[in-house]
Amino acid sequence: MASQSQPTICFPGPAAGYTQSFWRTQPDPLDNHQSTPELPVETDILIIGGGYVGASAAYHLLSDNKKPDPRVVLLEARELCSGATGRNGGHLRADIYSATATYTERYGLEAAAEIVRFELAHMKEIEDLVRNENIDCELTFTKSLDMYLDEDQLKKAKAFNDFLLERGLDFMDDVKYLSEKEAQDEAYVRDAKGGFSFSAGHLWPYKLIAGLIRIALSKGLNLQTNTPVSKISQAQNEDGSWTVSTNRGTINTRKILLATNAFTSALAPEYSEAIVPCKGICTQIAAAPGAPRQELPCTYAIRLGPGAFIYQISRNDGSLIVGGASHTFKGDLKEWHNNPDDGALVRNMEHYFDGYMQRTFFGWEDSGAEVKHIWSGVMGYSADSLPHIGHVPGKPGQFIAAGFNGHGMPVAYLSGKAVARMAKDSVSFKETGLPRLFETSVERLKPIYNDILG
Repeated sequence: MASQSQPTICFPGPAAGYTQSFWRTQPDPLDNHQSTPELPVETDILIIGGGYVGASAAYHLLSDNKKPDPRVVLLEARELCSGATGRNGGHLRADIYSATATYTERYGLEAAAEIVRFELAHMKEIEDLVRNENIDCELTFTKSLDMYLDEDQLKKAKAFNDFLLERGLDFMDDVKYLSEKEAQDEAYVRDAKGGFSFSAGHLWPYKLIAGLIRIALSKGLNLQTNTPVSKISQAQNEDGSWTVSTNRGTINTRKILLATNAFTSALAPEYSEAIVPCKGICTQIAAAPGAPRQELPCTYAIRLGPGAFIYQISRNDGSLIVGGASHTFKGDLKEWHNNPDDGALVRNMEHYFDGYMQRTFFGWEDSGAEVKHIWSGVMGYSADSLPHIGHVPGKPGQFIAAGFNGHGMPVAYLSGKAVARMAKDSVSFKETGLPRLFETSVERLKPIYNDILG
């Protein structure tokens, strides 16, 4: 039994009155699912968090039919996939050269290239997963257009792009540079100075997660939604288990997978400097029925200037998902930094995306495009811009995959698979094949960089 005098970790939990994401306008029957009326008193592996990482981990822990299977319980604080995964841009897009420039400067080209290849691997992995498991999540492959409106920023990006080309890196074969004329004539972006195109995809993230969870349930997963965790015991019990307290009682488990992203430090306070909750805004925009508009089959990253970034995908129903623009509220720290409340929009952002399509794209001037949904989301940003994955330092049996910097779509699936292997099969971090820079460590808990406020 755990000592009654142990200190505990308080977990405030996600906001109760959160804004409604477009992705959650068609709730799955599993949205409020609880596999058993009562919370199990014990399990072999406990997953905390029902988003992308948690669903991937559950799927990989139970999908290979090897016996004996572990007992696996997944706790989600609210409805299924109601956190960052269910509130993101649905953009399956690797960062080939933008963040890669920073990683190259800090850690060398070889380590940076590992991350690019890892992110690109998700394209084929998700394609195979969706096809083999017959998951209807509207997965679509296309090109992504990375457009620059600032001449100096474009020159720096082009110089690094040329640097990668000169070194003959295989993934650069898919990258095409677009001149100013091509950017405006082919990408239709008003005031674009140039940019790049490469392969990308988009999907309905909530439906992907529901599909993964449904498969895991068929293999024996115990899913408990609406079960926020309030604390984890500071030390192991005598039998090596950890005691996890929730609003519905306690559960003992030998292994814990923290798929908690923005809320990680509430349960693992050692990550309070390393992973910080940061709030953002996303919208669904649609043109007026029958109004003239230019077709935009590609996805977009539009860079208005240093630190000014907007992302966009075109959905199969003709609407668009558009988000970002954090540069407009960066100066108001309390609105977004260390703010876990997705129950309200960022102040003064209610109307920023009004008229966005008309002022950004040629051919949309008379489209009547307007915002149909607008919502907030809370992302887990890491101080050094790298996810934390692996064994939680000093806590045997606890694992983490969190801190995806609003860039989880091409990172989280294989990260969830990796921590599942570490927990189930006791493989080392190196054996998972994850990029070396992703490994969490004591040193990274006291980061030397602060890219969040940078």
